[in-house]
Amino acid sequence: MKRFIVTGGYGFIGSSLIKLLLKKKFSVLNIDKLSYSAQKYNLKDVKSKNYSFKKIDINNKKEIIKILKKYKPHGIFNLAADTHVDRSIEGSFNFIKNNILGVYNLLEAIKDYNKKTRLIHISTDEVYGDIKHPIKSSENFPYTPSSPYSASKASSDHLVNAYVRTYKIDALISNCSNNYGPRQYPEKLIPKIIYNILNNKPLPIYSKGKNLREWIFVDDHCEALIKLFNKGRSGEKYNIGSGIICSNIFLVKKILKIFKNKKMKIGKKVKIIYVKDRPGHDFRYALNSNKIKKNIRWKARINLNQGISKTIDWYIKNQGYFKKLNEKNFSYRW
Repeated sequence: MKRFIVTGGYGFIGSSLIKLLLKKKFSVLNIDKLSYSAQKYNLKDVKSKNYSFKKIDINNKKEIIKILKKYKPHGIFNLAADTHVDRSIEGSFNFIKNNILGVYNLLEAIKDYNKKTRLIHISTDEVYGDIKHPIKSSENFPYTPSSPYSASKASSDHLVNAYVRTYKIDALISNCSNNYGPRQYPEKLIPKIIYNILNNKPLPIYSKGKNLREWIFVDDHCEALIKLFNKGRSGEKYNIGSGIICSNIFLVKKILKIFKNKKMKIGKKVKIIYVKDRPGHDFRYALNSNKIKKNIRWKARINLNQGISKTIDWYIKNQGYFKKLNEKNFSYRW
């Protein structure tokens, strides 16, 4: 049985990946420092004997080395990261510490103690910066990050590439578009809109809502990550996108429409409001994902209507999830 470590496993993508790995009969060790957005609720229904958890910060190099020696994983999926752009703008220290130095610690541990471990380093489409229509960024595009968050991810990507070339570790990078789905912390757009609708609150959108993003359902992303572990080439980068690109205002109106189609009551305070734009806000992200489609035989399967409907259903059925959260942590901007 293959053994995997998932860093940041109590987060949104990490918990989804763990569920999928366990479903495929793999052994999984979840290591997470349990920051504000990590929720044990995300894995409350996991009972598998093949699952275990250790509270570890990837900045704690001694603990990382100890785990690698003891667990001897075949692969590590690195999802431990600070990811919210607004927070990086208001204070970037944790992004530098966790997204760069944390990755450095992982790379050092693999280099010195277990070069046979394959590292899948999960990154973002934001490293490519603002992409003008009709261009889509392919893996050979230059990095032009606009926020402290995307700059920290770009830095860690470069570190991974350097360790592959210099120290011959086995690692590859995935650059994914915007994820959405169940268990996403409601500081991000889709879960925030769903939370606000369920709680009769206004729906905030930056500027006029015309910024364009590519959206992928989290389960599609996780399937791609497992395929990359099995078939990806060390030292390579792979874009993971669905091809579904839409404006923020279109997306919010779609969420409202799906709520109405489900015959859900919508309160009087639920209305779109336009708020001051984010500093340095990129207008458009769009990925060329032909490489992973051709070489790895992967493509996204869930369309936007299906994905949004599944996501809304989960939050409706799991409103206990919101009760576990401190609203101040995800409503601080509005």
